[in-house]
Amino acid sequence: MDELRDKVVVVTGGSRGMGREMVLAFAERGARVVVASRKLDNCVAVADDVRSRFGVEALPVAFNVSDWGECDRLVETVYAEFGRVDVLVNNAGLSPLYPALEEVSEALFDKVVAVNLRGPFRLTAVIGSRMARDGGGSIVNIGSIEAIRPSPQALPYAAAKAGLHVLGEGFAQAFGPTVRVNTVQAGPFLTDIAEHWPEGVRESMEEQVALGRCGDPQEIVGAVLFFATSASSYATGAVLRVDGGWR
Repeated sequence: MDELRDKVVVVTGGSRGMGREMVLAFAERGARVVVASRKLDNCVAVADDVRSRFGVEALPVAFNVSDWGECDRLVETVYAEFGRVDVLVNNAGLSPLYPALEEVSEALFDKVVAVNLRGPFRLTAVIGSRMARDGGGSIVNIGSIEAIRPSPQALPYAAAKAGLHVLGEGFAQAFGPTVRVNTVQAGPFLTDIAEHWPEGVRESMEEQVALGRCGDPQEIVGAVLFFATSASSYATGAVLRVDGGWR
């Protein structure tokens, strides 16, 4: 993991949950990290924690991944500060609850697609192009088991994540051979979002996984580090399931 030392790593949704764990893992290995999320205060708190614990550079950036222009601003901010990006993790995601499929509003549908698909497309297109120009890099998308096992309670999210998987393979072809693009297909994880799951949802999920439990946010880190480093040097356009054995 010494190869991550002084690398520039951008993690969207990096201020909490799985994203925060990724930021800490990269920083622990000497990377310079960009904590990008909606609320600046949360980003600053994580960046301060990183600096004090690991002594590496950490740049907090508030941005809305669903906004095309905000994605461009994030890219320009990072390149102005560091001059390059070595690893991009498209982790930010959103899956709002809704009472019934016919009550999914146009605004909710568009927001879910914008956060989970449109934003990652823009960031990958712009940063991936620069990576290819600058000699290479790695892009890791955080997908979902919903992309292949969609539930009625999360159909817009499932459709967006299925699209994200497609983007991973397509961008791998577009930016190869120097830029690798891979996807971690996540199952149920106990992030702060899980605190708002309706009653019985966690128990239902845990009945559907071979390991019999939901994941801890730290358990996503190994797969992300694998795709971010030369440990996965012959993997691109790939999807790795980290879902506890969902059936």
